[in-house]
Amino acid sequence: MTPAPTATTSLPTPADVAAAAERIAPYTRRTPVLTVRVDGHPLTLKLEHLQTTGAFKLRGALNAMAAAGAPPQVVTASGGNHGLGVAAAARMLGTEALVYVPETVPEVKARRLEQSGAGLIRTGAHYAEAAAAARTRADGEGLRYLHAYDDRDVVAGQGTVGREIAEDAPDCDSVAVAVGGDGLAAGVRLGAGARRVVGVEPEGCQSLHAALAAGGPVDAPVDSVASSALGAARVGEVPFGVLRERPVETALVTDAEITAARDRLWEEFRIAAEPAAAVPFAAWLAGRVPGAHPCLVVCGANASWTPDG
Repeated sequence: MTPAPTATTSLPTPADVAAAAERIAPYTRRTPVLTVRVDGHPLTLKLEHLQTTGAFKLRGALNAMAAAGAPPQVVTASGGNHGLGVAAAARMLGTEALVYVPETVPEVKARRLEQSGAGLIRTGAHYAEAAAAARTRADGEGLRYLHAYDDRDVVAGQGTVGREIAEDAPDCDSVAVAVGGDGLAAGVRLGAGARRVVGVEPEGCQSLHAALAAGGPVDAPVDSVASSALGAARVGEVPFGVLRERPVETALVTDAEITAARDRLWEEFRIAAEPAAAVPFAAWLAGRVPGAHPCLVVCGANASWTPDG
């Protein structure tokens, strides 16, 4: 049996983020920033929900696949957004993708995956179970397993979000991002320069808080309105290694705060964000994001909710 190819375990650097930005530029959108005043305070939103596939995950998937020379077939596991990113990247690069998702994946994401041309396999109640099944498939068939966040090239690709913020919103003194497996927070930490970075988690999905308390990645409960996107049971070794060297600040929000923030994004800006994408805004509204002029990453819009008005 041929061992499945794996990514190197060295930690990514800001130079890797710069290389990723050049590598993915022909395929990705440079999403806009929107500077507004909310409750009398300046605020910038990085509108990453306007990225191709509706989420930032395309960046990391594209960078990892392109850096690997576009292998003929890849296997991954996803709560939905990473799978959509892998499927789109595979289509762009002429690669075949197999995507494992939990049975609880939102139907809007499952439908888009099925339409993408990727092979879709539903298994397990949570992301961790789908990931275990995907890893077994990759190991058994000698395929490249593309981790959703525990991969140096994926982290570097996500870091291009932070790099664009540094270039396009230079007045922002902090950046807040939602945390699941920690790939986005680690990448933004590498790409955002000297700005303060805040990793925000739902109270029911505290993988980063648990890792910081334990001194390393550990399993944590998964129970939140945002768990379809932020439902990683533990942070990745690669992103945690980045944050051990380059720490971020942290914050927690309740499900009620997330839902209220999501609704307000729609009411004030007509941004139809998924719950995970409203997590940074929820923290800012609650006064838990530092800085005189923060930038909040609106990371995705792949949800089936219907606004009231």
